[in-house]
Amino acid sequence: MVRRISWGSLGRTDWANALSTDAAGDGVWLGFYDGGVAYLKDGQIRASYKVSDGLGQGTVNDVRLDRDGALWAATAGGLSRVKSGRVATLTSRNGLPCDAVNWVMQDDAHSFWLYMPCGLVRIAQTQLDVWGADPKRKVEATVFDSSDGVSSRALRGGYSPPVAKTADGRLWFLPGDGVSIIDPRHLPRNELPPPVHVEQITADRKIYDTSSDVNGHLRLPPLIRDLEIDYTALSLVAPEKNQFRYKLEGQDPDWQSVGNRRQAFYNDLPPGNYHFRVVASNNSGVWNEQGAALDFSIAPVYWQTLWFRAACLVAFAGLIWALFWLRSRQIAREFEASLEGRVAERTRIARELHDTLLQNLQGLVLRFRTVQSLFSTRPEEARQILESAIDQAREAITEGRQAVQGLRSAAIDADELSEAVRTLGEELARDPAHDGSVELRLNIEGTPRALQPLMRDEIYRITGEALRNAFRHSEAKRIEVQLGYSERRFELRVRDEGKGIDPGILSDDVLLGHYGLRGMRERAKEIGGTLTIWSALGLGTKIELSVPGTVAYLKARRARRFWLARTFSAVRGQRKS
Repeated sequence: MVRRISWGSLGRTDWANALSTDAAGDGVWLGFYDGGVAYLKDGQIRASYKVSDGLGQGTVNDVRLDRDGALWAATAGGLSRVKSGRVATLTSRNGLPCDAVNWVMQDDAHSFWLYMPCGLVRIAQTQLDVWGADPKRKVEATVFDSSDGVSSRALRGGYSPPVAKTADGRLWFLPGDGVSIIDPRHLPRNELPPPVHVEQITADRKIYDTSSDVNGHLRLPPLIRDLEIDYTALSLVAPEKNQFRYKLEGQDPDWQSVGNRRQAFYNDLPPGNYHFRVVASNNSGVWNEQGAALDFSIAPVYWQTLWFRAACLVAFAGLIWALFWLRSRQIAREFEASLEGRVAERTRIARELHDTLLQNLQGLVLRFRTVQSLFSTRPEEARQILESAIDQAREAITEGRQAVQGLRSAAIDADELSEAVRTLGEELARDPAHDGSVELRLNIEGTPRALQPLMRDEIYRITGEALRNAFRHSEAKRIEVQLGYSERRFELRVRDEGKGIDPGILSDDVLLGHYGLRGMRERAKEIGGTLTIWSALGLGTKIELSVPGTVAYLKARRARRFWLARTFSAVRGQRKS
């Protein structure tokens, strides 16, 4: 009694295109027209595999079970193997001459035969075992095409089964235009490996003969962009079936299988020595493993040479070292300048205190001892000495206040210079020692300009020292300060109508502990200015400081650049006109 199972009951809308029994004989494998395979047993689908599971794409043309129980499916997208629930597909990426497989058959020697649009293909069982362990590996296949009497016409259907194996091991198959027979046990085999030869190298469209160098080493010019190596293999049987593999040592990580292509291509090879190897097989798959080799070199340009790179490295290291050295020197100079400034300031303070407060205190101690010794015997004389000591103490306090005023320059850095000088002069004029008898005049010539911060500080210090000397020693009734702002320079004048300065002090201003004049000269020299001191006994004193405007003014350099730019533009305009 016949039992019929419809495709709809199996959940399929297409039809089965191939059929094969399982190893036990109680179930069948079906291959479908729209793709996929299914295992049918007892009227139910027990397992199925699709493209998403790794099966080859397209129609399943044939299904076969091998002797190990694995299912082989010939699909339009390759040869698929299903074993233990795992699916792998062999395609042209793994060594097949093309992708579509019409049928598959295993011969008595366990080799697999595939009928494909590109010919009849034989793959040894050992090759498939290696590929099964690693599906990314490539297999070596022997192709029988029209030159071997195999028709490559595509099957049109209607013939089932398309292949059969007789008891003597021969394969009978229907190529579509007749019946073909092949005996796997008596295949013609070419045992002679083909000789391989490297013919020429083409570098940037210029041909170089490989035999041009007697030493077997070809030298190419630098900066090669496109390189083509032509090679061939001699075969009198079927030269179109020669297969090639090549490798450029130092560039290719592994052998490159290129089929029957007879050229190797490389782009932008760096300078150096190269060793090129190529091997080939004949129509029966016999390889000439020795092959042929070619040694060549690409010359470097000067910037690609080792000495140039070493020189650049040395120059770069030298530049880094020079920058480090310059920065270290700069930091050292800044630290030394800061340290020298602090030492100089402390020295000035020490001198101020020594010239004023300490000397007066020492004199007071002597007077107090004199009063102590005369107090019991000559009280009137002791009283007079005590009053004199009180006056001396008042002077010491005044001089101490003046010394403190000399330390206030840091507090007026942000103030305008004329206001700072005016404030200092008024404080000195209000001192009780002068009883308001000294008149201070401040004159400004030109338009005041912003000074460099450090420059303003040093000018203020020089002005302060000159004013304190004038108030303290000149006994003048009028002191005049003049600040001059011109395009080319800044000028400072401090004049008084006092008794003048002793010529001995002017010639050697460190005598008797007087360090003020020397300090003024040192400050003027540090800021790039010129200090002139004129004095005569009974005719007063005049101190003049002159500093170039390019050094003194804050925006002098920028204005100079703008002036040069305007001048250059004017000259260009005259030339065009």
